[in-house]
Amino acid sequence: MGRRRTFTRRDAEPPVVAPWIRTRLRAAPGAAVALALLVLATVCLAASFPRAVDRYEDAGLRRAVADATALRTSVQLSAPPPSLGATQQERESVLRPASLREQYRSILKVIERPLVADPGQSAYGVRTTKSLEAPEKWLPRPTGLPAQMTLAAQNGLADHSRLREGRLPRAGGTVTASTPELEAAVTTETADSLHIEVGAVIHVPAVERAPLAVRVTGIVAPRDREGAYWATQPILRTPSLVRLPTQGAEPSIYWLGALLLAPDAAPALLGTPGAPARYWQLAPSPAALTASGLPRLASAIAALESGPGLLKVRALTDPEADASTDLDDVLASYAGLRSGIRPLIAVAAFGSATVAAVVLLMAGGLTADRRRGELALLRARGVSLRGLTARLFAETAVVAVPAAALGLAAAVLAVPYGRLSYAVWTAAAVALLACAMLPVRAWITHRAVRVHGAREDLASVRPSRRRTVAELTLLVLASAAVFALRSRGTSGGSAGAGGSGDPADLDGSASGSGDQLVALAPVLIGVIAALLLVRLYPLPLRWLARPAGRLRGAVGHLSLARAGRTSVSTVLPLLALLTALTTAAFGGSVLAGVADARDRAALLSLGADARVEVMGALPADLPEQLRSARGVREVTPLSIGYQARPGTGVETVPLAGVEPEGYARLARSTHLGAFPAGELTAPADARPANSSKPAKSAKPTESAKSAGNGASVESPLPALASPTVAERFGTQPFPVRLEDGSDITVRITVVRELTPAVSGTEFLVVDRAGLGAVAARPTALLLTGDRMDAGALRKAAGTAADVRLRADERARYVDSPLQSGAERVYAVAVAAGSGYAVLALLLALVRAAPERSALLARLRTMGLTRSQGRRLLVLEALPQALLAAVGGVLTGWAAVRLLAPGVDLTAVALATSSGSPPPGTAALHTDPASLLLPALAVLLVATGIAAAQAWWTGRRGSVRELRAGDAR
Repeated sequence: MGRRRTFTRRDAEPPVVAPWIRTRLRAAPGAAVALALLVLATVCLAASFPRAVDRYEDAGLRRAVADATALRTSVQLSAPPPSLGATQQERESVLRPASLREQYRSILKVIERPLVADPGQSAYGVRTTKSLEAPEKWLPRPTGLPAQMTLAAQNGLADHSRLREGRLPRAGGTVTASTPELEAAVTTETADSLHIEVGAVIHVPAVERAPLAVRVTGIVAPRDREGAYWATQPILRTPSLVRLPTQGAEPSIYWLGALLLAPDAAPALLGTPGAPARYWQLAPSPAALTASGLPRLASAIAALESGPGLLKVRALTDPEADASTDLDDVLASYAGLRSGIRPLIAVAAFGSATVAAVVLLMAGGLTADRRRGELALLRARGVSLRGLTARLFAETAVVAVPAAALGLAAAVLAVPYGRLSYAVWTAAAVALLACAMLPVRAWITHRAVRVHGAREDLASVRPSRRRTVAELTLLVLASAAVFALRSRGTSGGSAGAGGSGDPADLDGSASGSGDQLVALAPVLIGVIAALLLVRLYPLPLRWLARPAGRLRGAVGHLSLARAGRTSVSTVLPLLALLTALTTAAFGGSVLAGVADARDRAALLSLGADARVEVMGALPADLPEQLRSARGVREVTPLSIGYQARPGTGVETVPLAGVEPEGYARLARSTHLGAFPAGELTAPADARPANSSKPAKSAKPTESAKSAGNGASVESPLPALASPTVAERFGTQPFPVRLEDGSDITVRITVVRELTPAVSGTEFLVVDRAGLGAVAARPTALLLTGDRMDAGALRKAAGTAADVRLRADERARYVDSPLQSGAERVYAVAVAAGSGYAVLALLLALVRAAPERSALLARLRTMGLTRSQGRRLLVLEALPQALLAAVGGVLTGWAAVRLLAPGVDLTAVALATSSGSPPPGTAALHTDPASLLLPALAVLLVATGIAAAQAWWTGRRGSVRELRAGDAR
């Protein structure tokens, strides 16, 4: 046989191949836009999170340093007086400004970052380490002792003060140790307290010569009295009264002030017995303080205090130079607060991230299901698995990568502060997940070439062994996380370590895998519940299908049959819904617990909605005036003595005299130790005869003593006591010495841990009618009401009264940006989780919309009415939505109940800058609104979308939905 010849036209054009990506984007533009919006929103939230955390943590650190005052936060370097072995000229030269300035600049180069000195508030100079006695008679002498002075020559006086009188001090010529007279300035506070005027001359002792005369040439006012320049050494700004330790009754007190010399006058201090020392005070720059650099900052401080940094300072200044600061303690305190807040934020972050990842995976899975026939056909026609996944990856990346870039830009614009690297890495992770979800799902589904697959109904497909092993593994992890959280708590062992000051302990990011597992506990509980519900989902459908088949109409039976034929891919929507609902319930319970703890703490501090208290007795008409104020419902007067002495000891216990009826109502309404009013009412024979008015001829003390003779051992006053006091005195009558000197006899009849009148663990409460006239005078008022006018209350009470409102007291516990920022991030995380839950439901319903529309069109040709169509779609969507809603409520309730013993909200709810322990603790408890509202939203969205779809399909007609060849 000869060779076959083929003839082609020379002008034939090559076949045109349509670009894959462009063709797919044109075929489904709506899906591409939806994916872009999903990736954009997810990247924006994910990239904003680390920047928001950086912002509030850095703001909290700077607030902590600012609130600690410069006296604690400044690094103070000092060198002893010049050596006596050097010549006089050498000793004077080391105190001159040029030498100090050069050493100051060298020290700034030695300090390790991130410890950066603020040049505007840092200073250097020379001061006497021993105060010098001033013999001037015109200086005030509280107890006859002469005033003493500290002489300081600090640089930058003109830049940090305003001249009020006179002029700034100058040093004429070359000042030496033998200079007889100097010029100085004093601050306005020093001048007012010590009666110093411009032109006054103050003499201080000198060594082996006449006293050194210091002439005051000016009075200055600090520009920033709380700045580090003045606050690091407060004596330069404000004089103080010094009390000498004495054993006599009369204390020995003298004034200690400061005279501010010109820097060039420092060598003259060598001629005094004040032992002048050089110093360099370095104020940390607030802009350089970051929470991420906290370990390195602590290391730099430690190196400067007792490490290589101190050796370098000594080489530059003096072999005996020393460094001291309390900044490390401030940083440790801040780290302790942060260690109590970060685990809660980690719980919210892991929950929202898990829900977002599940929604992205669900979107990819739904897309793969929608294009199952197309991809199977491509595989059947010879497309390789690698080529198919590569094309799908490129197709998704064209949409996801630009959307991720836009989301990152939006996050940077929304949160302009924070580390950019973390935001870029999170955006890249989200973009990679979005690009890989469709190719991976296609690779798993289409590894084997097949055109038609078996049915994958949820009610018929049995779980595989691999799935069972994976679910059991997740169950073990969830159990371990719950056990660890209940036993260790959210902060584990780091909370206590935060106050040690060790640089390693200050690294809040060094949390191990165990802490991450603990943070995943709520998410794992939601995942386990979702997997369990998926396994149990077919059972109620089978139980309900038979009774529904006996009904007259076909809608109920058909809807249950349709719900039972739901694809196995419904696992991801249900997983997203349950995880989101669990996260929202847990997060909402956290926020509600924080709010309730602050309300409770404010109530424990005040005892009511408002408290008016004075040191002495209140005006007689003040209760009536306050009752008429806007928002006030009831006023309860109290007679409180904080120095009552029960028994024969010297220990004091607060004692409150009350009106039993009104006070019992207050205790019952505030839930602070409710008791029957009759248990506290004083018997008639225990009331003093002249309790209404003291005798005019008697002295107050004698009148008070005679007025307290009503109660006796035979007829004691009933008293309400704390458990500590009740344990100490029992139920037998015992005497109590009041502040006014009167004596009463009380017997404890009621024991309560809390009471509105007094906070603390020790108190006594008695009937005011059993007290004398002086002791029974009201000293405090407890007000209950709504929306009380603080201005009106303060105006009515006067300036001498301390008026505190519950709202103001509650705001005091939101002390740090660390707390408020954490709350905002937590609220956004909860809202994001709820939004992703609704989005997961929308994706699931939209995916099934074409199939449902075609079903309604076919059934409508068989006589199905529009109302029956609406009922069919609603009943078909209801089982899965109802399962997710009920399961979400139960899972959220179980998660809160299981994890509550290990979650302590005290750090985020009740931390204060003063460091005093808060009144009470903040525990996690279930919040009904957080449990029910998201679940109801899921039900409403599911039924609403189903009803809307039925209405819209009815308007379009059946012909358009039943086109030949439409693959639905």
